[in-house]
Amino acid sequence: MGDVYRWRLAPDGLATRRQLRALGLRPGGQDVVAELHRPRRRKPPLVAYLYRVDRAKPVRPMTPARTAALAAAMLARRTCPTCRTDAGYCIPRSLGMCVTCHDNPAA
Repeated sequence: MGDVYRWRLAPDGLATRRQLRALGLRPGGQDVVAELHRPRRRKPPLVAYLYRVDRAKPVRPMTPARTAALAAAMLARRTCPTCRTDAGYCIPRSLGMCVTCHDNPAA
């Protein structure tokens, strides 16, 4: 690990994973170069890892197989295990079923 910078004081040329993604890049196997610490009251600081932008690689394009796998995973998150229908939204993990089945347990 390298240097530690305070919040908003990192030098140009370094970026977090989210910042790289917004630029259409990914870390590409490079090691963490530095850390960014955001102080908080009475808690340990939030830590973000920084990567060099000049060593980042382009994001891999979505293939038809990856698109199909993502669609299947999202369908599984939307399907209620009780009534087996597509709820149209991701089933809350706290409920474990769609809101309709949760509100009407006898139906």
